[in-house]
Amino acid sequence: MSEPAPLPFDDLRRLTGPNLYFAGPGAVLETMVGAPVPPALIEDWKRRIARARAALGWPDGPVTVREHASGASLAFAAPGDMLYAAADVDEWAWLSALVAAGRAAGEPALQPGHPSFVDEDADLRLLRAVAAAECLPRLPALREAARAHGLPLLLDDEHLSIGMGSGSRTWDNPALPTPDDVPWQDLHTIPVALVTGSNGKTTTVRLLTAIAIAHGWHTANSCTDGIYLDGGLIEGGDYSGPGGARSLLRDRRTQAAILETARGGLLRRGLAIERADVAVVTNVSPDHFGEYGIHDLDGLADVKLTVARAIDADGMLALNADNALLRRHAARVDVPLAWFSTDDDHPLLRQARAEGRRSCGLRDGHLRLFDGTRTHDLGAVADMPLTLGGLAAHNVQNCAAAALAANGLGIAPATIAAVLARFGRDNRDNPGRLQRWVLGGGVQVYVDYAHNPDGLAQFLDLVRQAHRDGGRLHLLLGQAGDRSDDAIADLAATAASFRPDHVVLKDMDGYLRGRESGEVGRLLRAALLRHGVADGAIDECLDELEAVRSILSAARPGDSLALPVHGSAARERVTALLDHLQAHAWSAGDPVAGD
Repeated sequence: MSEPAPLPFDDLRRLTGPNLYFAGPGAVLETMVGAPVPPALIEDWKRRIARARAALGWPDGPVTVREHASGASLAFAAPGDMLYAAADVDEWAWLSALVAAGRAAGEPALQPGHPSFVDEDADLRLLRAVAAAECLPRLPALREAARAHGLPLLLDDEHLSIGMGSGSRTWDNPALPTPDDVPWQDLHTIPVALVTGSNGKTTTVRLLTAIAIAHGWHTANSCTDGIYLDGGLIEGGDYSGPGGARSLLRDRRTQAAILETARGGLLRRGLAIERADVAVVTNVSPDHFGEYGIHDLDGLADVKLTVARAIDADGMLALNADNALLRRHAARVDVPLAWFSTDDDHPLLRQARAEGRRSCGLRDGHLRLFDGTRTHDLGAVADMPLTLGGLAAHNVQNCAAAALAANGLGIAPATIAAVLARFGRDNRDNPGRLQRWVLGGGVQVYVDYAHNPDGLAQFLDLVRQAHRDGGRLHLLLGQAGDRSDDAIADLAATAASFRPDHVVLKDMDGYLRGRESGEVGRLLRAALLRHGVADGAIDECLDELEAVRSILSAARPGDSLALPVHGSAARERVTALLDHLQAHAWSAGDPVAGD
């Protein structure tokens, strides 16, 4: 029986910086999901990439095939100013290989300006014209001059910049200068930290930003809520990808930058920069499987550790020693490592200290920072507001990660300790992440981001520990529509394991992502029932704010309310409601009015 013909491809994208596959720009094509990729096809694709490079005058570079459960990722390095052409080359090489093998490659492109996939000479002439139209002739000389001056160069579709932040200049791509016209004496770098991980990214970014501001730097940060300068919002939205990073690194007010670096941006475009002073990986846990060829934890760890490509011999990669996956993958990373942990006596922390490398861990209730030569007491974790009296172990890790990164940026331990002692005392310090309100009748309300099983388990474990004296547990539960049915069921199973007394199912506004309203709720309900939650304990209220109101209305004295809230608009409405109730001495059993 003949093999089934694979459909052309599932995704094609430009890689604008260091990425999962190699350390520079290029393009990657994802073969159709679920289709096996015969080795002969892959070899033919590689040969066609080589011929296209020669025809276009492009240099040799990495050609990477990453085979996985749903096909293969076909990536190759290309000049950073010709990435649309590179994507066209990737598509041409794959589809023409399919045609040559007698496999379906979709409808042939009959209109002028598109490759035929059967006349290689004509196709390569066309690709040369596409590349020539995109090429920036002055870029190679500028890149070489920037490298000679030890300065970063950032390029996107519209702009090129040299230097960073207060030491940067930016030009429109059609009007690039010659190297002689660049004011090199005015250009410099700034301290930059990258933060990634499955959970804790935004909290770590916000805390590290507060420490950098306390150090005296005008500090910009990007995260899933927006881009900020000195804590003030510049623009709201999810800016955890390279676009948000470039925006801040070109802002001449910026003296330091703390950049949240999320999985999606790493896979879609890669890193915004080739070098950072510090990178942090908070942890790796199951999330987003099935996208861009990532189907397991090892693949996800490889994605997160892409940040290591930006760290050189003078930098530092800070990893969580409590995460088994990071411990295992660290052996593959050839950059200076620092470790943090809830146990200062962890073997990896002891080894780091013995070798004169930084570490940060918990000993006798105090956070201890080793700066490479001596140990500093950063204070009792029970007195650090983010840890809720030491109960929030994951925030102990986030505090340690931020402290380690801050010291790697050159910030004094005394400054770090002072910020740890106050950050989180005000709910506005870390909106949407482990915020707490104590209302009348002893009702405690917690708002958190908790968006995957590991994050939800940490959140609910903390709520249970903080309220051991009884009272019922109410839970608001929803999930983004782009998660698989199995992933949604896993979230419900985690919730059920904490035996909530009352669950209200919601839609996540703005996160339906192809599913119908209420569809995720139905999947969650079915899984909750399978795992022992009584049908009578499950309600549905798809509007997020109204769901919170319904939980508050059902609360009795002494109850705990665990509210994972995800969208920034919904979070603002929920926190405004809770602030209003607290200010007006609301108590369990009172009407839930106003916000």
